[in-house]
Amino acid sequence: MPSDRNFVTLDLKPSDSTRKAEPRAILCQRWTQRLATCLLIVFISLGMGFLNHNSAQALPPRLGSLPPFETGQDKGILLAQNSVGDNFVTAALNKAEAAVVQVNVSRTLAGTRNVPGSLRPFLGGGQPMPSNSRVLRGIGSGFVIDSDGLLLTNAHVVDEADTVTVSFQDGRILEGQVLGKDPVTDVAVIRVQAENLPTVTLGDSDTVRQGQWAIAIGNPLGLQETVTVGVISGTERSSAAIGIPDKRVGFIQTDAAINPGNSGGPLLNAAGDVIGINTAILQGAQGLGFAIPINTAQQVAQQLITTGQVEHPYIGVQMATLNPQVKQFINTSANSGMQVEADQGILVVQVQPNSPAARAGVRVGDVFQTVADQPVTEASKVQRLIEKAGVGGKLPVQLQRNERTVTLTIQPEQLPPVETR
Repeated sequence: MPSDRNFVTLDLKPSDSTRKAEPRAILCQRWTQRLATCLLIVFISLGMGFLNHNSAQALPPRLGSLPPFETGQDKGILLAQNSVGDNFVTAALNKAEAAVVQVNVSRTLAGTRNVPGSLRPFLGGGQPMPSNSRVLRGIGSGFVIDSDGLLLTNAHVVDEADTVTVSFQDGRILEGQVLGKDPVTDVAVIRVQAENLPTVTLGDSDTVRQGQWAIAIGNPLGLQETVTVGVISGTERSSAAIGIPDKRVGFIQTDAAINPGNSGGPLLNAAGDVIGINTAILQGAQGLGFAIPINTAQQVAQQLITTGQVEHPYIGVQMATLNPQVKQFINTSANSGMQVEADQGILVVQVQPNSPAARAGVRVGDVFQTVADQPVTEASKVQRLIEKAGVGGKLPVQLQRNERTVTLTIQPEQLPPVETR
């Protein structure tokens, strides 16, 4: 039976508002929905992610450090081939395909059935009886980063899986162990017991530019080693911009065809180096695929292997990028509840109670002008600066509050689990 674990699809249609809300609540809700169409909202710490869990899987203490990743360009690959029938895609595929794998997962759901009333005295009263169980199966992709058996894939591919097996190009099928997963970035590390495995070469996602070639390899719908080609359509796409709030990733956008089963597979550049992990598509959209930058994935993988968890600092605010049009909308809306003086900056829309920002004195309606002594005009930049400050660091901020300038220092804390936010 197919599982929705195969791939993340994103439906951006707004849900129907409830008909039973009080009039004032309805007005507030409508105002919020209208505001959302004008604002690029980046959710920080409010737990509105598209995955159900937020903590990395516990690992035995000190699993050891990840061996150094191989990086760089292969100078032996020519981007233009003279021989008929060959091109840079063929060369890139030949370089990487042996290290690309299919990740097979399964999860057993135990069924129950009600006990007939006449049998309850003999079978423990009203307790349900075990019935036929169901096995959910899913397929994703992954790739080998270390010859001794370390692989990268998406966290949503292996989330809640009872069994994980890995199929290699040479026909081997090996049992996989999930060393750790991080739903906040959708990165997971799998280990298989093997040696001398072929590996990919990791590129530098910070050098990716719009218009460059992009090559996706994976197992869409179980069709192994499928290759598609496109270009880099954009970089640093925020999670809110593509409809998956509370993800700490600046996604790479590509028009290379990505379909269910591609999750966890590599996105390559023209030289055959991995620049990202394919992770999401927008439901109902054509040519809109997204990948986690490999530099981000590498940092997350290092933490998962050494500590079993990933450090994600948060300050506890919901923010929106401010511009003159947004300012006018807020100031003229009867339901906004605030007046904004600044023309640009980062507007604080909500402050989570007892959060680092709340304790530092940040208020709804404040406008961030500088964070860590850097001017900010995009909410995504604020998130990057918070990540850079780290848990326990010092984050100086300058705010405009009405007509006054306020300077505060916020100390980020570890992002709490979803259920506690």
